[in-house]
Amino acid sequence: MTTKQHRAYPTILLSGLVALGFAGCHQSVTKLPESANTPVASRSPQPTPRSDFERDLQFIRNGQFTHVWVFSRKDGKPLDKDDGDYLRKNAPQVIDWVTTDGGKKVIAGTNFDLEQGNLGLLKQRFVVEDYSGK
Repeated sequence: MTTKQHRAYPTILLSGLVALGFAGCHQSVTKLPESANTPVASRSPQPTPRSDFERDLQFIRNGQFTHVWVFSRKDGKPLDKDDGDYLRKNAPQVIDWVTTDGGKKVIAGTNFDLEQGNLGLLKQRFVVEDYSGK
């Protein structure tokens, strides 16, 4: 019986070495960075960071409003509390307001056409730009 055990050890050892040999033959595939195998001419340029105004305008547009208006002071100064109160009082139909460009502009999103409301009054105090559908 001991001779059968002694014969089993070399067989187990040999089987283990063969298994290790096959495991060692497995080559790992190293993935090259995408830019390494892409020709320079076909690389797409990195998008430039958008301005605060463009990001805020996109935020309002994502709200699916039919009308988008941008208000700023005629003197170019940042909007103050009185300006904000005036806008909210004279454009109560606006659903969403976003202040942008360091407080110098406010973007308004609404489903109401302000031209049918107090837009004339707002134009007396502010520079008004219509971004609806742009």
